[in-house]
Amino acid sequence: MGRAQLVTPAVASAPPAPSPPGSRSLARAIKAQAYGLGFDLVGVTTLGPAATAPAFERWLELGYAGEMDYLARGAEKRGDTRRPAPGAVSAIVVGLNYGGRAAAGPVARYARGDDYHDLMIARLRELHSWVDSHTGRAVAGKAYVDTGPILERDLARRAGLGWFGKNTNLLNPTVGSFFFLGTLLLDLEVAADAPFEADRCGTCTRCLDACPTDALIAPRVLDARLCISYLTIEQRGPIPHERREEVGGLVYGCDICQDVCPWNVRFAREVTEPALAPRAAIDGKDARTLAKELLAMSPPAFAVAFKGSPMKRAKLRGLKRNAAVVLGNVGTMDDAPALIAALEDPDPLVREHAAWALERIATGFDERSASASDDRAAYGVNTTLVHLSFLSRNVL
Repeated sequence: MGRAQLVTPAVASAPPAPSPPGSRSLARAIKAQAYGLGFDLVGVTTLGPAATAPAFERWLELGYAGEMDYLARGAEKRGDTRRPAPGAVSAIVVGLNYGGRAAAGPVARYARGDDYHDLMIARLRELHSWVDSHTGRAVAGKAYVDTGPILERDLARRAGLGWFGKNTNLLNPTVGSFFFLGTLLLDLEVAADAPFEADRCGTCTRCLDACPTDALIAPRVLDARLCISYLTIEQRGPIPHERREEVGGLVYGCDICQDVCPWNVRFAREVTEPALAPRAAIDGKDARTLAKELLAMSPPAFAVAFKGSPMKRAKLRGLKRNAAVVLGNVGTMDDAPALIAALEDPDPLVREHAAWALERIATGFDERSASASDDRAAYGVNTTLVHLSFLSRNVL
């Protein structure tokens, strides 16, 4: 079957309108303040119709958003960036590096530290207060960090921060794509930067080729329903059986399409923001260790260990579900006790995935033990596996 051909259009932007007197010096001052607050990228653009809104609406119509119904809200505002904050005419668009140089692991890099929404919103509000002070008036506006009806990549490209990569992430030629985006909409004329017009992906398709689930169905087109990040975070019910093996050892999120991108291989940075450094509940733990700890975790322990973490979005039941799938993919007989204990979990979602994982482990070891030279040892292993298989099939 051929790939779908819905592609985010390459938009030729009009040059920025002439800036009013003083707006260029104001832009420089705002950028300097934003960098001083710790942001790694800063650009300015003028608000108006969102060029990628039609493609986004079409993406929603095709069902690629899956269960993320909230993405369809606010369509009347999303199509024109002047509408979310009435009176706003300019956007300060910022990027914050979250450390693409860190080693790959069972948790996507963005989610290993504190919640970036809280961190960035607080700093954008601080920037807003500085603008008020600097201009000598209360400037109307609002800060957003992927929580409002705004196509932030659209604004970021128009503000000169990068281009849309084939993996759908915004790519910057100096830092790659391991950064968060935030916007501060202001009722203030600020000189706009030139939009980023070039497409520097060229003929490269490494991100499309590396995706384990073929979620990138065409360059710059993601079917979220197939994406491991969606399956382990946004999917609230069972992970489809046909997708579980593809999750591999990923407990929460996925960085694969970013890991293989040449721009990240060359330009990704170490994490520099202390709040985004991995927390103790995650730091240095491999997939099996983290999965077993999550399966054994009580709600009070989870609340303490993951306070202020993006991972709370999946809730404990979702993380236990993911953990069971991971052990079914990369676990061994040593991990069976954790899964057997999970068969007693009060949530049927966790029990079903634990049963699936036990069946996977039993099947895998049964195949390997078939060629064992010691018949008695093989018999002992197979007896245990028969018991595991029985448990997994009769748990629900």
